[in-house]
Amino acid sequence: MTLLALAAALAIQTTMPADPALAEAAAVMVPVNAVFAALAARDGALVTPHLDSEARLTAVVARPDGTQIIRRMSGAEFAGGLQPGGPALEEVMPDPIIVIDGDVAVVWGRYLFKIDGAISHCGSDHFDLIRKDGVWLIAGLTWNQRTTGCQG
Repeated sequence: MTLLALAAALAIQTTMPADPALAEAAAVMVPVNAVFAALAARDGALVTPHLDSEARLTAVVARPDGTQIIRRMSGAEFAGGLQPGGPALEEVMPDPIIVIDGDVAVVWGRYLFKIDGAISHCGSDHFDLIRKDGVWLIAGLTWNQRTTGCQG
């Protein structure tokens, strides 16, 4: 067996997709759902306790002309951008994939973003989470954003 094959076999044995109904998977989803709740409430204070102090967020936004913009921000900048007022925001991730390995977890899934009930854009979210002192926190959030191929 090659070293690569052995590493892949060990990864399969130690990193298993989690059943979202399990308590640990539900705990991992708490900070993820806090992001969606903070967006809906337009209240950064709702997400701040769920972000690691060094959390980084990255958005890769596809432009209509085929180019892209990459925006990077700290967790504090993201939370600070959620201000009261304005149109209703809603983000839905219908089928998240949750993978947990010890104190590290990943949540990945396609999302749909609505503004005032109308589809604005869609893409994929990728949450990196760490468990500190028994609590899951978002260490990183990366998403892509496009306006084509979005279906509700």
